[in-house]
Amino acid sequence: MTPAPSPEVLQAPLVVEFPFTRSLGPVQSAFLTGLRERTVLGVRTTDGRVLVPPVEYDPVTADELSDLVEVAATGTVTTWAWNPSPRRGQPLRTPFAWVLVRLDGADTALLHALDAPGPDAVRTGMRVRIRWAAEREGAITDIACFEPYDGAEGGEAVPHSGTFADPVSGIVAPARLDYTYAPGRAQSRYLRALADHTTYGERCPSCRKVYVPPRGACPTCGVATDEQVEVGPRGTVTTFCIVNIKARNLDIEVPYVYAHIALDGADLALHARIGGIPYDEVRMGLRVEPVWSEDGRYPDHYRPTGEPDADYDTYKELL
Repeated sequence: MTPAPSPEVLQAPLVVEFPFTRSLGPVQSAFLTGLRERTVLGVRTTDGRVLVPPVEYDPVTADELSDLVEVAATGTVTTWAWNPSPRRGQPLRTPFAWVLVRLDGADTALLHALDAPGPDAVRTGMRVRIRWAAEREGAITDIACFEPYDGAEGGEAVPHSGTFADPVSGIVAPARLDYTYAPGRAQSRYLRALADHTTYGERCPSCRKVYVPPRGACPTCGVATDEQVEVGPRGTVTTFCIVNIKARNLDIEVPYVYAHIALDGADLALHARIGGIPYDEVRMGLRVEPVWSEDGRYPDHYRPTGEPDADYDTYKELL
């Protein structure tokens, strides 16, 4: 059993999410377009095996593959695992089994969901068939799930041209990770101090470096860093990048600048956005200070202080 975190350690739900866009070659285009038309296509390899889902190159010989074949919508479960608590974005909202299904006519198995009343109703070797989605668009989700099937095998794979009207040429696959983040004692102290507009680092008792944000241990010496040291609030831009691509759900106009900032008294640069100055005037050595968020809990961005630029020798070791 995992011990409960200390009450002094913060916790927060976090989500990492981004859409992954890719174009499709002729094999993947035919496969996904076929699903839209309730047709399952595989590809025949150099040694005569049929792979479902199809791939563009033979996994054994690396030869390019293009010999498409149609397989049945029925198959056999080769292995499975019960999922008692479906999560957001999974195929079914009720408990189901993850299954590997070797479709009739195929030599490899396809991973998908099996709609079953409980784990006692699932077994290796059971016969299943595809339950098609009511609305299909050319994606793996066009297979809503598999369901138990008592009929006969569907036979061998038959050649298919892979030609369809209005073929699917690209897909957008959303990627999302939901998790609970516990920053640990060192960063919990750091985050609480930020709410009071104070920035703390921690000093290594061996090399004497001050780390911001603190990590709880020195990555160089491998010893605990218990001594808190107030740093900043001002600092120096050590290096930076200009962002020209607008991020989803981020209300910041491009271009803008993200920079590494060495706070006064720190031996490690943190990264933050630079504001209050045109993006093309940001430079190494620029002296900056924090502008706090509306709720005052953290620096929203850093802006120029108006001080002369820092000498390169004062921050060269922090690049």
